[in-house]
Amino acid sequence: MSVAALIPGLAARLPLRLLHAAGGLLGWAAYLLSPTYRRLFRANLSLAYPDFPGRLRRAAIAHAGRSIAELPYIWLRPDAEVRALVREVIGQELIDSAISEGRGIVYLTPHLGCFEIAARYVAGFAPITVLYRPPRQAWLRDFVEQGRAGQNVRLARADLGGVRMLIRALRRREAIGILPDQVPRRGEGVWAEFFGRPAYTMTLAARLVRTSGAALLLAVAERLSNGRGYRLTIHCPGDAVEDRPSEQGATINRMMEQLIRACPEQYLWAYDRYKRPAGAPAPGSSAEG
Repeated sequence: MSVAALIPGLAARLPLRLLHAAGGLLGWAAYLLSPTYRRLFRANLSLAYPDFPGRLRRAAIAHAGRSIAELPYIWLRPDAEVRALVREVIGQELIDSAISEGRGIVYLTPHLGCFEIAARYVAGFAPITVLYRPPRQAWLRDFVEQGRAGQNVRLARADLGGVRMLIRALRRREAIGILPDQVPRRGEGVWAEFFGRPAYTMTLAARLVRTSGAALLLAVAERLSNGRGYRLTIHCPGDAVEDRPSEQGATINRMMEQLIRACPEQYLWAYDRYKRPAGAPAPGSSAEG
């Protein structure tokens, strides 16, 4: 076994407090050593917060590193132990209500806080199928797939086969999880404003809610200080979903903006949210959507 393969297993044995401390240093290393990372981080943060407050910038840099350092703990520890890290749940009644009504659930979780633990927690109530885009490197892909899959957690790749898995899960009145601020492939999204700038935005979640009658819930797992765990907040934005894809994209982005503004220091500002997928029309073109 390679040294690279041993490191996650060793890290998973460390207390979350130490991993988050190391992650803060990791975040600063990435920010200082990578000009591309730093440029994206600063540009995206300044769109949402033009005054670019120093306190917010420093906190977001550290939290970005923590989002990486905590993964071995989340992925490699037993499911029950991981779920126990969720110290507080706000909105549990929304999950209970959807399940008691026999409805499927579409969870939307942006790149905010610890989105990995949100899926692990809700899987304790009903099976969940999570849409994800596998890494290109084979060794990393295997690690990610083994780590993300757990008891009651299934993985669906971001392709046609994965979408079919999501549809089947909702037909079984189960839950699915989607990162709605992930940039979709050409033909799978529309341009919609995100913090005042056009971003190619997926409409898959809205379509699935409309066709399945599933409940739409937003989930954010906020890191607590000093590695104490996480606070999971569940929101219900309502069941009204627009017909037109352009309106669906705009609605999804408004939802995400509200979640992010409630906890901006834990959003991954360096994520390349505004990239144009290969072959996608330019924003505002007649071919859009």
